[in-house]
Amino acid sequence: MLHKTKNVLIAGLSAVIILSTQVQAVTPSPQMIEQFKQLPKSEQERIAKQYGIDPSMLSGSTSGQAQISNPQIVTPRDVNSKSEPNHDPVVDQSEDEQTNQATKTIAKTEATDDQKQSELKRFGYDLFAGSPTTFAPVSDVPVPNEYMVGPGDNINVQLYGKENNNYQLIVGRDGAVQFPDLGPISLVGLSFSEARVLLQDKIAQSMIGINSSITMGELRSIRIFVAGDAYQPGSYTVSSLSTITQALFVSGGINEIGSLRNIQLKRAGKAVGTLDLYDLLMRGDSSGDKRLQSGDVVFIPTAGASVSVMGEVRRPAIYELKNSETMADVLKMASGLNPGAYPKASVIERYSDKAVKTVVNVDLTASSGLSTFAKNGDVLNVKSASTRVENAITIAGAVIRPGKYQWTNQIKVADLLPSIWGNLTITADLDYSLLIREVNQRGDIEIQRLALGKAITDPHSSYNLLLKPRDTIVVFDYEDREALLTPIISKLKNQSRFGDAVKLVNINGNVRFPGQYPLTMNANVKELLIAAGGLEEGSYTLSAELTRQNISETDGVSIEHKQLSLSEVMNNEATNIPLQSRDTLTVRTLPDWQDNRWITVKGEVKFPGTYSIQRGETLKDVISRAGGYTADASLKSAVFLRKSVKDKEQLELAKLSDELRREIAAKALTRDTPTVGYADAQLMLKELENIQVVGRLVVDLAALDLGIDEANLALEDEDALYVPHNSQTVSVMGQVQHPSTHRFKDGVTFDQYLTMAGGSRKRADDDRIYIIKADGSVALPNESHWFSSGGQMEPGDTIIVPLDTEYADSLTIWQQATTILYNSAIAVAAVATL
Repeated sequence: MLHKTKNVLIAGLSAVIILSTQVQAVTPSPQMIEQFKQLPKSEQERIAKQYGIDPSMLSGSTSGQAQISNPQIVTPRDVNSKSEPNHDPVVDQSEDEQTNQATKTIAKTEATDDQKQSELKRFGYDLFAGSPTTFAPVSDVPVPNEYMVGPGDNINVQLYGKENNNYQLIVGRDGAVQFPDLGPISLVGLSFSEARVLLQDKIAQSMIGINSSITMGELRSIRIFVAGDAYQPGSYTVSSLSTITQALFVSGGINEIGSLRNIQLKRAGKAVGTLDLYDLLMRGDSSGDKRLQSGDVVFIPTAGASVSVMGEVRRPAIYELKNSETMADVLKMASGLNPGAYPKASVIERYSDKAVKTVVNVDLTASSGLSTFAKNGDVLNVKSASTRVENAITIAGAVIRPGKYQWTNQIKVADLLPSIWGNLTITADLDYSLLIREVNQRGDIEIQRLALGKAITDPHSSYNLLLKPRDTIVVFDYEDREALLTPIISKLKNQSRFGDAVKLVNINGNVRFPGQYPLTMNANVKELLIAAGGLEEGSYTLSAELTRQNISETDGVSIEHKQLSLSEVMNNEATNIPLQSRDTLTVRTLPDWQDNRWITVKGEVKFPGTYSIQRGETLKDVISRAGGYTADASLKSAVFLRKSVKDKEQLELAKLSDELRREIAAKALTRDTPTVGYADAQLMLKELENIQVVGRLVVDLAALDLGIDEANLALEDEDALYVPHNSQTVSVMGQVQHPSTHRFKDGVTFDQYLTMAGGSRKRADDDRIYIIKADGSVALPNESHWFSSGGQMEPGDTIIVPLDTEYADSLTIWQQATTILYNSAIAVAAVATL
């Protein structure tokens, strides 16, 4: 019989294999797989090897390690569906403009606290920030020994020894399994460990020489209910190994008003367990997470009392209260205090019996404060500690390592800054630094001057001061003092109260850093000079002026001017004058003192170069110092440039651009139709703004060379003289057919040169043609003297034919723009030829 069954099975498997090679969708039937399982292990391997199939295909098992995956059963919640709106505090913008600054500050502080409180979230609810999908049991959870076997569970039995067999026993509705050759075995009310022992004993008694291994296979599913304030309450099918927390995840968690601390497990109408999720979330205690049975109800009641915790705690949030918890318990929920907390000044906002919000001070460092009971609706605000450092000394400015340093008893300046080279920057001022010291609890300051060079090199010097807590050392450099002085001056002004004079002094005139300086202790005129970086070159040390305001309650304010000698002040301490608030020292400059002035001479002179000039020196003097002109010098074509003229021309050009812009805007607002488009007007403005003026001043070197004093010129700093070589050309530019340069011919007239350039264009303004002479002067052809001379041209002259602005537009300002453009071009061209 067994042999016949084997042949039938082999034939059936062969047909399946043949068909499966043609149609991939064909698989062995369940009956065939069951018959395959009845064969001995060796026969199963032979059949699989002979037909090249995987034994797991027929045995129902996998040959390799099964890849276990935990299916996603919860997707993110729709935050717009059930989340509470987050309302930012609204600050009333309709306040009276006369409201004082203090009221505004208080309102701002209250608004900030309200905003922080509104940003608090309920603790623990983000654990369930999802909505459930189809539940799939997790297959990688080990079955505990106390697991209660029930209908639908699969029990895997492996027999080995004299015979080798595998059985999958399914627990029936009556709680029994049908074991081959042993009959039904009842497992009602047994745990997995008890069922395993029972089956092993039955096998040992009935099957001699056979050992057994019993494990749990596929587990049954159970039906549970999730009720109360769940995100999606209802009936769910879950694995028989599921617990309360898994039921919460399946149902999407807890809604906004549900309790996290009183989740109840009810069985047959009675509460058999309570879960406090705070134990799990804060302490990792899952002892209350009981296993579910079929028909159990997970009930989530409404949340009870709550307390809000904000400020300097590690986890600000809204926490649910339970069992009369104290502030110590609340701090534990918030994970304790931040390092910057000041728990002694904590406050509790709570509602009184009269439904009015009150504030209760609580010291969270004392047992009385920690034992304070929390009430529903309380808001615990843990304040911040002061950011001020008590036992520190601050070093700022031109030092290599600025910052705060620890104060110790008997510490001095040289102890913090022991080396000039190692502690100070290369630009540090060794003669002027400030020691700023707080003199009272208000933070008022007094200032002493330090000479760091002496303090460091001579530890016994009076400048090596003994330091106190909260002192600040400010080290200045030789480049910029304003940035470091500004906050000090502002502090001195703010601390002046009840009409007290501000401890500030001023120094003006010929010093390196004029301005306002703090009035240091025992300050005098010499120290003020040191603060200003010393005297500039050319200072008049024999006489300086000290202006002082003398204030009298009877006579009012009188101004006193004192004359003093700076040389005596700097060299003789006995003649030094102590300073008072609001004193002003004015340092004069030597009479007739001037800085170095320079003029550049280039071109056809014997010794071109840059020459130093003094006040009153003239152009004739410098030409003589340069050795005079060469034989090829063209005196009429000389170009003289002056910075003051250039600045004036640039200013006039800016004015012209503004006038043109206003003219265009005014024309656009009138009824006249503009004939110049917007793009053309903008192009014109851009050309005007980009013109680089040169500052040419017309000089007559020929007359100067003849000895005419009226042609001489007093020189200024940054003047420049360019003497070109003899030019033998005449240029024609502007609105002509062919702008060009022609060789100069004696006797050729203005009209003839114009004809050489092809004559005027249609848009040329023939009535306004002018000639720029080689010396930079302008001549008009229609002047009487021009006709009397026959219109003779000279070498280096340039004929300018301007645009007829009336032809294109009524804006006559175009002509002015054209004139400037051409004049600048001619000047630049003349300079470029050198």
